[in-house]
Amino acid sequence: MKRLVLLVALLALLPGAVLQAQQPAAAPGAAANPSPPAGVPQDFVPAGSLPQAEQLPAAPLVIAAYAFVWVALLVYVWSLWRRMTKLERELADLQRRVQRQ
Repeated sequence: MKRLVLLVALLALLPGAVLQAQQPAAAPGAAANPSPPAGVPQDFVPAGSLPQAEQLPAAPLVIAAYAFVWVALLVYVWSLWRRMTKLERELADLQRRVQRQ
């Protein structure tokens, strides 16, 4: 279990460390906020005013996320149910073996 927790922690921290290592070090006199590329708006732009091609539909993404979570939960519960059934069978078999001796 400790190895699994360590592995998950490393996998969670590794992408950030790699990205930080790939960023060039800023020169002491360099500006903290470089200017954005041409064509990128400087101010806040409401999502309603963006072209349709640049808007992401939220409803299908939320539904997909909830469906994924429910399927994962059902698979986990099914897995627990199978393991418990196997354990109960093994315990019953063990009780029969003990009673014979």
